Amino acid sequence: MKVYRAQEIIQAVEKINVELNGVSVWIDSVDPEQELAKVHVEDRPADTRVVPVGELQEVQ
Repeated sequence: MKVYRAQEIIQAVEKINVELNGVSVWIDSVDPEQELAKVHVEDRPADTRVVPVGELQEVQ
């Protein structure tokens, strides 16, 4: 995924499905300069991690 798309997903009104290594995640924030995203597992908000935006995949 590209940084601009991750930023669009954060701002979207509708839910857009995103996965990290096959696991559904929610994007909390994006650092465009470092190309990193803070994400959490969808059903576990306390399970957060910072990952390269390029590792995220939008699910159609």
